[in-house]
Amino acid sequence: MKLITVAGPPSCGKTALILKTAVHLEENGATCAVIKFDCLRSRDGDLYEAAGIPVTVAISGGLCPDHFFITNLEEAFAWAEDCRADCCIIETAGLCNRCSPHIRGLLALCVIDNLMGIDAPEKIGPMLRNADLVAITKGDLVSQAEREVYRHRIHLMNRRAVIRHVNGLTGQGCRDLARIMAAAPAVSEVTDMKLRFSMPAAVCSYCLSETRIGARYQKGNVKKALFKSRHAS
Repeated sequence: MKLITVAGPPSCGKTALILKTAVHLEENGATCAVIKFDCLRSRDGDLYEAAGIPVTVAISGGLCPDHFFITNLEEAFAWAEDCRADCCIIETAGLCNRCSPHIRGLLALCVIDNLMGIDAPEKIGPMLRNADLVAITKGDLVSQAEREVYRHRIHLMNRRAVIRHVNGLTGQGCRDLARIMAAAPAVSEVTDMKLRFSMPAAVCSYCLSETRIGARYQKGNVKKALFKSRHAS
């Protein structure tokens, strides 16, 4: 079974892109299953079900969504196998832009939209920099010059990735994405595979439900910023 990770900032068009791309994959005989990892709530499961695509929505609640994703990956893979899927697509929340849910040896897709600002590619981190494929959405809302500059900024952050402009609403460009996904490597299990980049360090008192403010309540992995004095010469 092919396992493809799709990561990107909130509301960049991941679900719409996957829906359109899955149609082309299934036209070529590949059955798809989708696992959606999110934080608080998601209605995307209804969209996948309406399209006839098997889906499971997993909500992380108070946990980092990408830590939640990786600790549930074996079970997610087993569920997709039970669905007899040829292609399992995992859609992650990608909220902090620091996490990188991509897996070594498997196709990694990052979705980013043209409305995020010209400096966005520099801020996204390993989720973008370690991707094999970058899909740029909402290009119809900006000028051709803006699209070209944005694409160049992405290329500076990840020179090896294949970059494609797509439209999740009309489906333009999704057939090409389906062709790339169809050539993705397949695996029989995910146990002992490795992430492409480490997750952020966590495990502090606030991770364990502390709500009080103050250094006396801070334990574990705590990092302090250095603030310059306003009176320094």
